[in-house]
Amino acid sequence: MKIDRLVSIIMILLEKERIGAQELADMFEVSPRTIYRDIDTINMAGIPVCSIPGVGGGFEIMQKYKIDKKVFSTADLSTILMGLSNLSTMIRGDELVNALAKVKSFIPADRAKDIELKANQIYIDLSPWIDNRNIQAYLEIIKTSLLESKLLSFEYADRYGNKTTRTAEPYQLVLKNSHWYLQGYCLKRNDFRLFKISRISNLQIQKEPFTPRDYQKPTLDFADIVATMQKTIKIRIHKSVMDRVLDFCAYEHFSPDGNEHYIVSFPFIENEYYYNILFSFGDKCECLEPSHIRTEMKRRIHDIATLYEN
Repeated sequence: MKIDRLVSIIMILLEKERIGAQELADMFEVSPRTIYRDIDTINMAGIPVCSIPGVGGGFEIMQKYKIDKKVFSTADLSTILMGLSNLSTMIRGDELVNALAKVKSFIPADRAKDIELKANQIYIDLSPWIDNRNIQAYLEIIKTSLLESKLLSFEYADRYGNKTTRTAEPYQLVLKNSHWYLQGYCLKRNDFRLFKISRISNLQIQKEPFTPRDYQKPTLDFADIVATMQKTIKIRIHKSVMDRVLDFCAYEHFSPDGNEHYIVSFPFIENEYYYNILFSFGDKCECLEPSHIRTEMKRRIHDIATLYEN
């Protein structure tokens, strides 16, 4: 994990006068380029690390800079512990336990109670109420393959249930909107792909290691694209589904309609996903306008009714 590696690099720099990028890369089994990025991150955190070129060169903390346990403020340590503790609810493993132990070693005894109190003020649990039992096991398999740079083989189902056999080079685990994804290079498609882990079955690590290629990060922010596609529709909802509708739009978009209902300006894209959102509210939601979306809702309702009649 990156947080664990950053903390470990800081501790190594505290113990050694100077260490080379390649030595650090070998120690953590990453590329020298990754180590250079880590050093940049440490510098941005306020710990000045110098790079000494030439034979016998490497990284060192500035000689006139004195670092001790007080380098981390109460807020710093609380934030780090909060992040590590909440991450451990999603990814279990020795590396997180070790990272927590190392960070806690920086906590002075006289600040321990205050820091623990602040670290527990925010609790983040991104796991669903009803979980897919394979997810946690698959996360551990993928973590192992990432560490060992070994290929993964699996069956993958598309959104229509069609299965294909895939072999992929794993590069990143992604948590997006409470769903886990594997970003990898698919040898079947000869391109990078983002695989939803809940659609994966028969996941196995292959014996052959692979040589990592230049990594292509997945596109995860579609806010600008969605903004150009979205339109606002008007729906009438019963107050019993108000909390669920608030997941999609702000309270400022609600106008009371009598004692039991609200008129809502609802963000909408004309695709299956958004139509299914409206249907998920059942008879507690009515689309008022525009007329063509209201007509499409009626057509879909008729198709459902016909299905049950037959």
